[in-house]
Amino acid sequence: MKATIIDGKMFADNYAKTLKERVDTMRANGLTPGLAVLLVGNNSASAQYVRSKSKRATELGIYNEVHTYGEDATEQELIDKLEALNADGNIHGILVQLPLPKHLDAQRILPHISPKKDVDGLHACNAGALVNGEHGLVACTPKGSMALIKSTGVPIAGKTAVVVGRSNMVGKPAALLLLQENATVIMAHSKTPDLGAVTRQADILVAAVGRDRLITKDMVKPGAVVIDIGMNRVNDRWHGDVDFEGVSEVASFITPVPGGVGPMTIIMLMENTLEAAEALANG
Repeated sequence: MKATIIDGKMFADNYAKTLKERVDTMRANGLTPGLAVLLVGNNSASAQYVRSKSKRATELGIYNEVHTYGEDATEQELIDKLEALNADGNIHGILVQLPLPKHLDAQRILPHISPKKDVDGLHACNAGALVNGEHGLVACTPKGSMALIKSTGVPIAGKTAVVVGRSNMVGKPAALLLLQENATVIMAHSKTPDLGAVTRQADILVAAVGRDRLITKDMVKPGAVVIDIGMNRVNDRWHGDVDFEGVSEVASFITPVPGGVGPMTIIMLMENTLEAAEALANG
């Protein structure tokens, strides 16, 4: 039996209706949430992502502005802009679109975003809050992935979850969110020996390693929920970390690429902006 496809675009569109109501209420009470994005360099994929984010923000009634910089932007230029946005009362969420050009170090730049406006959830304060089980802004892609897992109706508590990938942006926070839901979590990565022996244990499999169709049918437990976070461009087409056609034959639920986790990343960015605006407004 073929897996049920988890339609992230449809889920995000439905989720947007609830967010629009929240934005309308906030604006009626005199608060317009604001989002600022820094786009650096000439990465066409990054530019497309930023356009999609701006479009969704505008649809929801969120004020948004995009600050563009060339490939020759300096670290200090970006830091100065972040400090100005931190002090701007009309801006509640700040995001630096990654990746940055090679001469710029994200680990030196991102900490200059106020944790209260860090809607990407990457600041050490927000990452630490997630580790400690405290309230904070959660990285958008893992947060959206969890929403899609829950949408299947499959219980998470007590299940074995395998996360393939260990990035600060996706893999690590995804594992922590699954732990919060009482899953037994195993973290693996591209250098894990006999990766298939690990992934075959998964009732819930999250692939976020950035390797084109790394996860094949024989590596997936029958009936598993498979969340494919990978975005790999091959011959002008996008593929995930999962061999969609093959794995669809054994999984119970699976996200497509594109149209799975991607739309949820954007909608969770919008929700984080609302949460940041509400928190800043309440002092």
